Amino acid sequence: MSARLYAPAPWFSGRSHTNPKFAFSSLGGRFIQLVFLPSDPAQREAIINKVESCAAQFGDDNRLVCFLVVRDEARFNRGSTVPGLRWFWDHDGAIGRLYGALGEDNSEAPASILIDPSLRILAIDTITHIDQTLARLERLPPVEQHARAVLHAPVLIVPRIFEPELCRRLIGIYDADGGKESGVMREIDGRTVAVLSDFKQRSDVTLEDEALRVQLRNRLAQRLLPEIKKAFLHEATRIERYIVACYDSDSGGYFRPHRDNTTPATAHRQFAVSINLNAEEYEGGDLRFPEFGRRTYRPPTGGAVVFSCTLLHEATPVTRGRRYAFLPFLFNEAGEETRQKNLHLLDLDVVQDLRVAGRSN
Repeated sequence: MSARLYAPAPWFSGRSHTNPKFAFSSLGGRFIQLVFLPSDPAQREAIINKVESCAAQFGDDNRLVCFLVVRDEARFNRGSTVPGLRWFWDHDGAIGRLYGALGEDNSEAPASILIDPSLRILAIDTITHIDQTLARLERLPPVEQHARAVLHAPVLIVPRIFEPELCRRLIGIYDADGGKESGVMREIDGRTVAVLSDFKQRSDVTLEDEALRVQLRNRLAQRLLPEIKKAFLHEATRIERYIVACYDSDSGGYFRPHRDNTTPATAHRQFAVSINLNAEEYEGGDLRFPEFGRRTYRPPTGGAVVFSCTLLHEATPVTRGRRYAFLPFLFNEAGEETRQKNLHLLDLDVVQDLRVAGRSN
């Protein structure tokens, strides 16, 4: 696969100078300049000098970031202190081939590729036109104006899934327990494991009472699933996770941009659900979908926001109070087949059949 103008940018995981497995797909919400450097040292140095001369254009401020893609790491010892300028090591040429900067016979076609905040190809230049490439960066619009239209994330907001009394009950269960710090899912040595990370600041309580779980499933089946089917033509039959989560302003509760199904043991997840339990009692703590702009989304107390697990999303920091939410994942029988196939890669088995709830009163 090679990059094509206005097509989705190919995703990959690569080793950067700061992360051994950097997920390119996490970069949505900003312009990205990929520069595939030539192997010739003199040419490469000249390109790097030109890129670094544009230091004022780069930054980790969610507008523009530049990655230089280098194949021969052993012969390349140069670093950079330019904010927003990073490196991908492409020793096997996989990234280069993905973007058409390297042929199957390892023939080079060094190029620079500009990617828009929705992770689509905006411009493709040969490396000989690097001056043209860098001049274009000066003319880039603000991120929120790149589409020349207001973008709306493809999310569904449904009010009145949980009644106020049930919301308070779930908050009470969390408060009585106190919560446990929540990890993020990472693939390590072929297995999907939860690890603690500064990527996320949240605490969770797992709901163990089966009678309560049945009540929650009933409400989802009767009040939410028909709306999901109407909006997305998706008939969810399985639910994963019964947790009450808390983002606390005392710890700056947040969850940085991520996708929910990027490991083999989470690939079955199809839709994420966030049911706010106290939407009027905190500031910050909203959902944002960086590929679709800076707009944030907040369902009302007892209401749900539903979105595809493939969407890049974040929970913005809670700046006052505490945000409580019920956060399950939903999927269908095809997803269940995927989950069963990959179950050996995950220690936990927390899925239940929503169709049971659909037949209950």
